[in-house]
Amino acid sequence: MDVDSLVAIDVHTHAEVSADGHSSLSPELMAASEAYFKAPGHRQPTIDEMAAHYRSLSMAAVVFTVDSEHQTGHPRIANEEVAASCAAHPDVLIPFASIDPHRGRAGVREARRLVTEHGVRGFKFHPSLQGFAPDDRMAYPLYEAIEELGVPALFHTGQTGIGAGLPGGGGIRLRYSNPMLVDDVAVDFPELRIILAHPSFPWQDEALAVATHKPYVYIDLSGWSPKYFPPQLVRYANTLLQDKVLFGSDYPVLTPQRWLDDFDKLEIKPAVRPKIRKENAARLLGLRAADKETSA
Repeated sequence: MDVDSLVAIDVHTHAEVSADGHSSLSPELMAASEAYFKAPGHRQPTIDEMAAHYRSLSMAAVVFTVDSEHQTGHPRIANEEVAASCAAHPDVLIPFASIDPHRGRAGVREARRLVTEHGVRGFKFHPSLQGFAPDDRMAYPLYEAIEELGVPALFHTGQTGIGAGLPGGGGIRLRYSNPMLVDDVAVDFPELRIILAHPSFPWQDEALAVATHKPYVYIDLSGWSPKYFPPQLVRYANTLLQDKVLFGSDYPVLTPQRWLDDFDKLEIKPAVRPKIRKENAARLLGLRAADKETSA
């Protein structure tokens, strides 16, 4: 990947459909998400189509699905498929995996295999959708493996559109996505690189506190147009967290063009803009030879 030629690195995009047409979410949960984001019938691009889209924009993207089979009963898209599809587009796509902590030892073995044999560069957790608290010791063997492998763990934080409006929220518990629960993970796995995904409504201040206190906790800005960012998030991104804030779109729910257009209108210091758009992610993910020496 020629990092210097890229305009931006999007650290948060979703593989929503497999090659055989299997969706990452059940029809009920997908419909609720579409209604929440006011995107009825929104198109689910294949990974090949995602690659073409990001290549046309001179951007790279981290791609993942979510393994929530234990909580939802809906079979996941195979991590191996995501990895193989991204490997076909190494100039623009970076594969992450998702393993439900409820998979126990089998999940730990899978994590090691995915990194060592399939080129996976990180892991995505969605505690509310997966039905676990991040500080649950059940997940600790998986975190230990990820820390040893030297790749990041990205946690959904804050409210989610998945299940919104359904009776009981589709059984999804928002409290599992409080970033303070990830603070325990950062304490117990001090070398684990952690990304708190999204402006963490209604826990934005908690996310900022964790990221400023723990040296290897980052924040991605996905899922919201920058024009809606809380003022304290903008203030910290401009100052204390300027080296730890990452561009993320939540594609295909929000397009990278829309996000960056609105980001250009935000009061961000000129010296900070390239850090958020690309440089912080390149360093965290070890995308340059020099970065690989310091990212693990």
